[in-house]
Amino acid sequence: MTNLSDNAVKVLEKRYLLKNDDGKIIETPLAMFERVANHLVKAEDKFGTSQKLKEKIKDAFLEIMSRVEYLPNSPTFTGADTRVGQLSACFVLPIEDNMESILTTQMQMGMVHKSGGGTGFSFSRLRPANDYVRSTGGVSCGPLGFMQMYNDTTEQIKQGGTRRGANMGILSVHHPDIIKFIKYKKVEGKLNNFNISVALTDQFMEAVEKDKKYPLINPNGNRLVKKISASKVFRKIVNSAWKNGEPGIIFIDRINEFNPTPALGKIESTNPCGESPLLPYESCNLGSINLSKLVTPDGKINFERLEYVIRVAVRLMDNMISINKYPIDDIKKMTEKTRKIGLGVMGFADLLLKLNIAFNSEKALKLAEKIMKFINEKALYYSQRLAENRGAFPVYNESIYAKMNIAPPRNATRTAIAPTGTLSIIARCSSGIEPIFAFVYKKNILDGDGILEFNPHFLNVAKKRGFYSKELMKKVSEAGSIQELDEIPEDVRRVFVTARDIAPNWHIKMQAVFQKYTDLAVSKTINFPHSAAKKEIKDSYLMAYKLKCKGLTVYREGSRNLEVMTTIKKEKKTENLPALKIHPRKRPAVVNGFTYKINTSYGNLYITINEDEKGYPFEIFTHMGKAGGFFAAKAEAISRLVSLALRSGVDIKEIIDQIKGIRDPSPAWGDEGLVLSLPDAIAKILDKHLRLRTGQMRLNYQAKDKSNQQKLIENGANGKELEIALGKASIADLGHAPACPECGAMLEIGEGCLKCPSCGFSRCG
Repeated sequence: MTNLSDNAVKVLEKRYLLKNDDGKIIETPLAMFERVANHLVKAEDKFGTSQKLKEKIKDAFLEIMSRVEYLPNSPTFTGADTRVGQLSACFVLPIEDNMESILTTQMQMGMVHKSGGGTGFSFSRLRPANDYVRSTGGVSCGPLGFMQMYNDTTEQIKQGGTRRGANMGILSVHHPDIIKFIKYKKVEGKLNNFNISVALTDQFMEAVEKDKKYPLINPNGNRLVKKISASKVFRKIVNSAWKNGEPGIIFIDRINEFNPTPALGKIESTNPCGESPLLPYESCNLGSINLSKLVTPDGKINFERLEYVIRVAVRLMDNMISINKYPIDDIKKMTEKTRKIGLGVMGFADLLLKLNIAFNSEKALKLAEKIMKFINEKALYYSQRLAENRGAFPVYNESIYAKMNIAPPRNATRTAIAPTGTLSIIARCSSGIEPIFAFVYKKNILDGDGILEFNPHFLNVAKKRGFYSKELMKKVSEAGSIQELDEIPEDVRRVFVTARDIAPNWHIKMQAVFQKYTDLAVSKTINFPHSAAKKEIKDSYLMAYKLKCKGLTVYREGSRNLEVMTTIKKEKKTENLPALKIHPRKRPAVVNGFTYKINTSYGNLYITINEDEKGYPFEIFTHMGKAGGFFAAKAEAISRLVSLALRSGVDIKEIIDQIKGIRDPSPAWGDEGLVLSLPDAIAKILDKHLRLRTGQMRLNYQAKDKSNQQKLIENGANGKELEIALGKASIADLGHAPACPECGAMLEIGEGCLKCPSCGFSRCG
């Protein structure tokens, strides 16, 4: 068995290794792999496999897992040979436009989450808000109302007994409520258990290209409501994604173009991270090959070993379907009709580093296409070999394959590129097809101090090439990139690029070449710097559509902060008005204020925020060390300018966006996470103050005892509001980066999901 890293062992102990009734761990990592192999090989009995061959198959399953050359999706580890017995990652559930369907699906969602799976939904069949409901004589609350209801249900159910489940909510761009949907998550914390995406049609994209109107259709009777500008709607999607990364987009017609069983219906939704477009009641049964393990000592890809891993993995995943204990009978029936599996990869960025190839290069694109073409073709081949003994998937005759001159496959799909946040920690490799997030980063330890963690490839090269030093590694950690560090050779900097060093077009090109040879879809995040313009997001969407991607998720660095105070209206545009002088409001004689303390590299900084008569921040004061000190003067200058801006009517969110993320040479860790500088510290406190003084966070001041808790319940507070009010929910739990709510390390955003590289925490299940 491959030696696992300390991080891998910690993740296994926390999430996967079996425990007794007292919570004591009762198996080792190797025993866990043996448990999974022993459980999955039981499916061979259904196909008359001899005992001798069963032993060989079991050993093969164990070998590729224990060597971390391949790992199945997380629920396989938690469900194999346990009372739960559920092995699949995610499911898509249908929602029809009637209360019986809506409530039935809500119950089924709860059962799926309880078993450890995530759920995807299309809300496009629901009539819009305020539409007439004949049976009651009332009006509908629309898709968003029912999404919120599902979200609140998710709050109460821990996924697999450990954490809340993940959901995907999709709405067609033709739905009358699409504008409300696009804007709904502008306030982070709303639908905090949902990723959301807009389903874009070819008709819509053509209207965008030609700047024409397109139709909004009421699904209740399939009635035309009106036609609106496609360009304006597209711009709203872009603006919202620029603001906080949501909604994502899927190209629904492109997805259905590759639907292997169109006779069973159209695909309308995906799983929570988007890599598995599925029909209602289908499940995604996923696994990932660790490419970093398949490089020979002389720097070549071991395609012979790769083929062997593919062969074993396809059989393992088909067995997963046969022996799975499904949470709902409808899922069992549908999954066994199509038998879809999704074999993907992780460790691709590590593979490139081992081969001395830059992620953002034509050479990397050609290699990616070669590898995925090989995996896709071999997965089909071995699925066909399985079908010779076990039979093709039951609805084969209704599939596209029946009209093709190829041998019938056992599985309607074979490949998908899934997020591998936790799996990649176990395998100690890069996640999915994402580039490296950081080559050196600080990891928290129990006493509050931090230690530097190194990417092993970068550390080896640094020592081999002679530029390693503790001082330089600390500098790399603070910079987050090596591109501006002249101490590091240029050829090393060219190859060792991080996600933030890579231009968005290279991210999209990489997604597109993997998608070319992937049956299902590709989960990937397209990274943008904080300074990126909205036009860059727009251009990326258009590029992804042109390159035949099935969807896109973008993330602009630093944009995922809780955004509140949405009731404050934007100033009217004044492009055509003459320049005006702005005079700040006079300070009243008496103001109310709050004082916060935050740790910085230069000592404790005390920040007082005073509010006007409406409770809106009006001015700030700072105090640090002795009066007249250099850093105290710097903080005072910033606070004076911030106060001037506030009193002149500048939106506080704009102020926060301007000064947050500014770095100086000495970042510091504290209760507010990583504080990069004095202006960053002030931005963090301004943001924290807004969250404490508005929206749900105001409940912190109300729930001080059980009687107040009861009042909250009586007043209709949902689960998240109660958790916040009672101090049980962290800021990170509401989507705030970068602090991990479990270990305090910096969260990464990749493959459309917040995840922790240290402890394996994930917001996507």
